[in-house]
Amino acid sequence: MGYDASALPDVSGLTIGIIGGTGDQGRGLAYRFARAGHTVLIGSRSAERADEAAREIAALPGVAAGATVTGTGNEEAARGSDVVVVAVPWAGHAATVAALAEPLAGKIVVDCVNPLGFDKQGPYALPVEEGSAVQQAAALLPDSRVCAAFNHVSAPLLADPEIDRIDLDVLICTEDREVAGVVAALAARIPGMRGIYAGRLRNAHQIEAFTANLIAINKRYKAHAGIRVTDL
Repeated sequence: MGYDASALPDVSGLTIGIIGGTGDQGRGLAYRFARAGHTVLIGSRSAERADEAAREIAALPGVAAGATVTGTGNEEAARGSDVVVVAVPWAGHAATVAALAEPLAGKIVVDCVNPLGFDKQGPYALPVEEGSAVQQAAALLPDSRVCAAFNHVSAPLLADPEIDRIDLDVLICTEDREVAGVVAALAARIPGMRGIYAGRLRNAHQIEAFTANLIAINKRYKAHAGIRVTDL
């Protein structure tokens, strides 16, 4: 059976937390979920920075009338959300996630972090002891429902108010098929996106690493490349 958006669960009432919501990727995802009408909690180590980012996002064109965007500390964002997106820099990933194990217990946690290094030859994938960023998150969050998703979504596209549709597929890796459905439904709240189950957590390494290829494509062709899976 191919992709069928009508079979996805209703996620319209979910509150979305963004850990690292003051960074480019976090801000962009927060904006798109606010446009879709969700309550969004921007989390940051600095509640003041989170509040500033939240006010800026809430003032952007297209934010739905019923949406609210609030800035707070990471722990408060984790506690107050139904689904929590981890969008922090790789260098701070392990420490940030580990510190939130208790407030994230029982939550759906979406990790979109890509472990990349950069040198004069460009971006490259970094080795991760656990296999991937999301596997590291899963090891640190044994009581959470963890998945990888939104790794390949261009932050400039997410943040651009003039772009209504973002035509790409979000690859989802998780051990939990129910979680895959919820996250696919959240992806579908952004016009043009589809959430596609792409295997278990052990298959996330190559998805995270492929971001280096997309960055190279973007640089060469001055584009904001994404992925679309055919025959679905």
